[in-house]
Amino acid sequence: MVSSTQNVGTASLLTFLADVFPHPDEHAQEGFKEPGGKGDRVERKYDDGQPLSLFVFKTLADPFAGRINYFKVKSGVLKTTRRSPISIAIPRSVSSTLKSCKENSSRRSASCTRATLGAIAKLKEVFTGDTVGDKAAPIFYKPAVIPEPSITFAVEPKTRADEDRIGVGIHKIMEEDCALRFIRDPQTKEFLLAGSGQQHIEVVVAKTSQALSRRPHPETAEGSIPRNIRGKADAEGKHKKQSGGHGQFGVCRVKYEPLERGKGIEFVDDVFGGAIPRNWIPSVEKGIRDTAIRGYLAGFPMTDFRATLYDGKYHDVDSSDMAFQIAGSPLLQGSDEASASRAARTNHACGSLRAADQYSGDLMGDLSSRRGRISGSEVRGHNVIIKALVPLAEMLSYATDLTSKTQARATYSMEYSHYDYVPNELADKVIASHKPHAEHLVEEEA
Repeated sequence: MVSSTQNVGTASLLTFLADVFPHPDEHAQEGFKEPGGKGDRVERKYDDGQPLSLFVFKTLADPFAGRINYFKVKSGVLKTTRRSPISIAIPRSVSSTLKSCKENSSRRSASCTRATLGAIAKLKEVFTGDTVGDKAAPIFYKPAVIPEPSITFAVEPKTRADEDRIGVGIHKIMEEDCALRFIRDPQTKEFLLAGSGQQHIEVVVAKTSQALSRRPHPETAEGSIPRNIRGKADAEGKHKKQSGGHGQFGVCRVKYEPLERGKGIEFVDDVFGGAIPRNWIPSVEKGIRDTAIRGYLAGFPMTDFRATLYDGKYHDVDSSDMAFQIAGSPLLQGSDEASASRAARTNHACGSLRAADQYSGDLMGDLSSRRGRISGSEVRGHNVIIKALVPLAEMLSYATDLTSKTQARATYSMEYSHYDYVPNELADKVIASHKPHAEHLVEEEA
């Protein structure tokens, strides 16, 4: 407790500041010869006579000035009266408007010396965490570790005209916020925004545009999660159409087997004796891969399996490239039914929860009700640390629920752990909720 007006605790505070925040001249700083904290270690003193080095600790997307990089001068002197050679990952030279920061205002300055803060505009290739310095004496300071996004939401425009604005608006915010990820899912055609929590995403969407709407429901979060074949199967695909004149005919027989996670799709040509002409085998592969991307059951993409084409039939007149593509398309459906694989895969997060020990029982019970598996707990003083594996679909609103359950006396963090199978009783619900959306996508593609 400190009171400046009553002169209580001020000496202790000043002593604390002197011990914890020493003068720059009293210690050296550590860097590396390669970006990202890699390579040999390099030490450099806070000294105006040392080679120039800056550390960019913040980026701001100003609507009028453009991108502004806030930096701390680690060594040397940065001037605007000449072109200063700098280096990020590739040596380059820049010249821009320099401002030094003081309190809550900024003023134009001709130079910034060591241990001072500054801002520089219009550096298009400089981002938060970058080191900028003299290319003749490279040094790279280790950036802060930004946690990977733990929650993904779909963001959709209210009108077609807003689609182009979504990417532009969110990418500007991503320049400021390193914890964001933004992609467009090729299967669901949705804009996916990933962040640290529900409130994080809501703030970003609100800042981007009032024309954007949020859809924070588990089905959207799991819509892009791949599924795979759980066992070996044998399937036949046949396409036969005859309506007068030139018809269409193609038959394929394919064996399926699962692969390890991350292996993708492997197609094997094992046809002998000319059962299918060589020029039409790539058509079968294309039909299988297209179906895997689109998914047949509920729009989930399929991956991590091997498809071995071993037999088939063709017609000298009616067979064609399109006939064998169509014949290859339904093969995944047949293989999936044969192996009785109806379970979707869900993203599991590995999390650590820290709370007052009086809430430990309630929090463990709550995690278990979210299909979580408690992997351990540890008491530290009056706090308890709980570690658990929980499906990400159950954690979308956890930040708000945790605050309510503990009166804001708990914190948690989580990161991706692995994919696992949804229980059978929940798989049917997930499939049923996604199926109308999948059928709508098929209709649009048709």
